[in-house]
Amino acid sequence: VKHIFALSGNHIMPLWDALFDTGIELIHTRHEAACVHMADAYARLTGKPGIALVTGGPGHANAVGALYTAQMSEAPVVLLSGHAPHDQLGLGSFQEMRQAEMAAPVTKASWVAASADSLSADIARAMREAMSGRPGPVHLSLPTDALEGIALKGNVLESVAAQGSRADADSFGCVPMPLGATDAQRALAWLGAAQRPLIITGAATLTRAGRAKLQMLENATGIAVVGMESPRGIHDPALGAFAEVLAQADRVLLIGKKVDFTLKFGKAFDAACALMQMDADDDEIARARKAFGARLGLAVRADAFSSIATLTATAHAGPSASAASATPSAGANTGASAGANTAAWLSEVHAAIRHRPATWDNAAAAIADRLHPVQACRPLQSILDSHPDAVLISDGGEFGQWAQACLNAPQRVINGPAGAIGAALPFALGARAALPSNTGAPVIALMGDGTFGFHSAEFDTAVRHNLPFVLVVGNDARWNAEYQIQLKTYGKERLSGCELLPTRYDRVAEAFGGYGELVTQASQLLPAVLRALKSQRPACINVMIEGVPAPVVKR
Repeated sequence: VKHIFALSGNHIMPLWDALFDTGIELIHTRHEAACVHMADAYARLTGKPGIALVTGGPGHANAVGALYTAQMSEAPVVLLSGHAPHDQLGLGSFQEMRQAEMAAPVTKASWVAASADSLSADIARAMREAMSGRPGPVHLSLPTDALEGIALKGNVLESVAAQGSRADADSFGCVPMPLGATDAQRALAWLGAAQRPLIITGAATLTRAGRAKLQMLENATGIAVVGMESPRGIHDPALGAFAEVLAQADRVLLIGKKVDFTLKFGKAFDAACALMQMDADDDEIARARKAFGARLGLAVRADAFSSIATLTATAHAGPSASAASATPSAGANTGASAGANTAAWLSEVHAAIRHRPATWDNAAAAIADRLHPVQACRPLQSILDSHPDAVLISDGGEFGQWAQACLNAPQRVINGPAGAIGAALPFALGARAALPSNTGAPVIALMGDGTFGFHSAEFDTAVRHNLPFVLVVGNDARWNAEYQIQLKTYGKERLSGCELLPTRYDRVAEAFGGYGELVTQASQLLPAVLRALKSQRPACINVMIEGVPAPVVKR
């Protein structure tokens, strides 16, 4: 662990002091939820657990909501919360709260450390569980009597060993859930007999390293591999017209992909489409069986990255006797022409994902001194193309959907399937901590004006810790997602609670010590962002935009 995202408080002062001489950098934030969002982005970009440290009671409560975004994005976050001492529980201790129970619904595991002796094993378990199976957040509460007590079992490694864990780095690492070779051969033979096969993966695979592994699997099999992480599901603006080709698929392998609202609870597929599944969670396999019935053939418990690695290696090894003799699963399309012309199908899938309407090329606002969202986004692509480690961060809302449709980058962090808004600004700080500014890699974040208010004080954190980035705020002076819903559902006469002021968010950033500019013309955007990058300060480019609906991509 190199960084901890933290907010100090009474219950964690012993740990705060103990960290003083360790060399671990404490990034001291302004709100506990921001700690978690920073740890979330850090985890997604580094592949290592992101650590958030907050005080007990209300500090813990503030942090818990942000865990949902990490949970849905399958990010390995560890939330460490201070806690009332054991010997005062039930007596009305200061800020006493049932913290583990509060965090349990949005974590893989949540518990309270029992004593000083258990702490090192608890930390090892928390990091291990966050990384293993389907990655996700874990919570550990730290009572002050445990933090201030004497560990009678001695040093850290002895304490870990005493709890039944190996006393080495593996105690803290991911525990694989491997896919068997026979299952891999069977799945590849089944997919190879399809006319229009697809492999769909979940959010955990959409890190930079994960995307590289997905590309290796696609190259090895010749089958399109598509990752999904958007709350818009099959209508993810970054996936273009993917929904159209998905509806044509005849066999689909799901790897770590939940059969949830993003797949219309299974109804996104053609009624004749057959499926296979590889997933770390029994509950997700049961959900898929309920959704697909006899159409779901092989369903095995294995984690996504182990499955991808085994499938890739098996495909490179070539056909085997067991693969050649594999029997298609129940519900599979076994037509005589199965497997024909899959290269053309692969090209069609790629073309659908790349598709963007030609009308976007001439998009312009219908209001003076405003930009269309395309004009506010597309010029940023040249910056994201300028460095092999560039990071794109996108919030949710209508403007965030335009950003995701228009832009791509070597590394990307979005709000994810949770659909929550407001995380982009702390995401930017977490990204910069993961990728020091001396690398020269730009961190470009985009969010709407409504969500700027969630964590605007983190500009202060960024200035204090020298974490430069550029935040582009699409300012349409309203909560546009809610505006569009109300307009469509209830009519313009019943619009309510959506209007905001055209606030100078650039000046807010300047007041915290950052850099700011206002943009009202398309020609101003790119020069303003380049000046912000040159300033080497946390920056806000406040772009006045026309409030239009999020994009819907169709061919």
